[in-house]
Amino acid sequence: MSRFLAYIREAFEAIWRNRVRSGLTMLGMIIGTSSIIGVLGVSKAMSGGISGTLNAFGDAGISVQVDQNQDDPLSAAIQYRDVPLIRAAVGTKIKHIEPNYQKTLTIRSGKQSYTTFTASGSDYHPSDTLTLHEGRRLDANDIATGDHVCLVSVTLADKFFPNQSALGQVVRVGGSRFRIIGVYDQIKGGFFASLGGSDFLEIPYTSFHELSPGPVDSLQLYAADSASIAQAGDAVIAELKHLHGTKAKYETQDNNGQIQSFNAVIGAMSVGLTAIGGVALVVAGIGIMNIMLVSVTERTREIGIRKSIGANRGDIALQFLLEAILLSLMGGGIGTIFGLSVVLLAYGAIEKLVGPAPIPYLLIISIAAGFSTLIGTVFGTYPALRASRLDPIVALRS
Repeated sequence: MSRFLAYIREAFEAIWRNRVRSGLTMLGMIIGTSSIIGVLGVSKAMSGGISGTLNAFGDAGISVQVDQNQDDPLSAAIQYRDVPLIRAAVGTKIKHIEPNYQKTLTIRSGKQSYTTFTASGSDYHPSDTLTLHEGRRLDANDIATGDHVCLVSVTLADKFFPNQSALGQVVRVGGSRFRIIGVYDQIKGGFFASLGGSDFLEIPYTSFHELSPGPVDSLQLYAADSASIAQAGDAVIAELKHLHGTKAKYETQDNNGQIQSFNAVIGAMSVGLTAIGGVALVVAGIGIMNIMLVSVTERTREIGIRKSIGANRGDIALQFLLEAILLSLMGGGIGTIFGLSVVLLAYGAIEKLVGPAPIPYLLIISIAAGFSTLIGTVFGTYPALRASRLDPIVALRS
C-alpha cells in the first residue's frame, strides 16, 4: 500500500512539473465531461419533472374516441346513453367507465367573464396526488344527482374572487349557476400551464351532459385487475360497434403508455446528445495517450535507472498508468464541477417550465468518475506498457 501511495505522489509531482502541458491535456477532459454532465443533468431533470407532474394526475386510464377518418363519423358518435349499456355488457373487464367532456366555455361571475378550459370530473380519482388549496373533491353524490357544483384552479379563483375565499361562491357556466366547492392548487410548470393547466374549471360529467346534451368527446375507462388494457379497450369497442353498427370505427389511447413513450423519447435524446459529448472524451483520451508517450520518451533514462535498481515491468507500467488516470480524473473532476454549475444555473428555468425537477447528483457523479477512470485506463495503457518494455541498458544509454 505504501508503494502504491508513493507512486501516486510521484505521479502528482510529474504532472506538476509539466503543469502547463498537463493543463492543456486536461482541457479536453474538462470540455467533454462538462458537456456530458450538463446534457445528462438537464435532460434527467426535465424527464423527472415531467414524469412527476404527469404522475400527479394518477392512473390516466384508457381513452376511447371516434375515429374521425371514417366515412361517417357522426353515425359512430358516442352518446351519453351508451355508457350504462357498455358498463353492463363488459363490466367484468373494466373497473370504471365514464363519459369525458372537454370544452372551452365562458365562465361568468358578476361583471367578469373568462373563456377557459372546462372539463368533466368524477368521483373516481385513481392514485392521483393533486392537492387542494381549499374545499373538497367531487363525490359520488355530486355525480349521481348531477349537482351544480364545481372545482376551479387557484389562478381562476384569484381572477374572479381576489383577496377572498372562492368557496361557496357562484359562477355561471354556459348560462347555468354552479357553486364552487373546491379550489385546486396551481400545477407547477409553465409547459403545463400553457396546455390549460393554469386556468380551468371542473364539473360533474352528469352536469356537463345537461349543458352539452350531444355526443360525448370520449370515454374514459380503467381496466379491471383481471383484464389487460388491450382486452378492456377491445371489449368496449366491440360493444360500441354493436350499438352503432359494425362499420363504426373507434380508436383507443393508452394514456399511461403515452407518458412512458414521452419519457422514452426524452431518454433517447439524452443518450444521443451524451454520445456527442462522448466524442470529446475520446479526443481527450487520445490527447492523454499522446502526452504520456511524450513523457515516456522524455523519461527514458529515469525508467532505465528504476529498472537497474530493481523495478520490474509491473512497477513501471503502474506508475505511468496512474499518471494517465490522475490526469483523466483531474480533468473529469473539473469538468464535473463546470457541468453541475450549468445544471444548477438551468434548474430555475427547468422548474419554471415543467415543475419540480429532481437532479440525480449520485448518477451524474458516478458517470463522471466512471468515464474519467475508463478514459485514463484505456488511453494510458499503451504508453504504460511501452515504458515497461524498455530495455534498461538501452534506456540508460539514451
